[in-house]
Amino acid sequence: MTAPDPDGLLAEQLLRLTRRVHRIQKRHLERRELGVTPAQSRLLRTLAHYGSPPRMADLAERLEVVPRAVTTLVDGLEANGKVRRVPDPANRRVIRIELTDDGRAALRELRAARRAAAEEILAPLGDQQRAVLGELLDTLIDGTVPSRCGDAPARPV
Repeated sequence: MTAPDPDGLLAEQLLRLTRRVHRIQKRHLERRELGVTPAQSRLLRTLAHYGSPPRMADLAERLEVVPRAVTTLVDGLEANGKVRRVPDPANRRVIRIELTDDGRAALRELRAARRAAAEEILAPLGDQQRAVLGELLDTLIDGTVPSRCGDAPARPV
């Protein structure tokens, strides 16, 4: 008989939660009938973080995907009027991607859908549990190992 693998169980729980979050967010997106896929919504959210319209290569780097994937996403969003390609004023050979008014409105709806999905997912948790979960998630996102009493300072994993 083999001993239980607690890390394996945690990994499975994280994967199951990730899939559940994705399903719930997708359902909330579909209810709003925005005609935007989860990947397109990620691109829209990323675009909103730029001060000026980025190049497709910038988006690909930020999204950690190949440039061809961004082209496909932009094509779909442009066809739906959410973004437009504009020439770079300093170099007309460079194309930049900017949000349209419809794209900004879609972003507002996307944010509302994400909040609704988060509320649904977190509904079983009380305030204290949510605070603990937030701290744990921050630790996992940062990838640091907390220092223990008398140990060396925390180090990145």
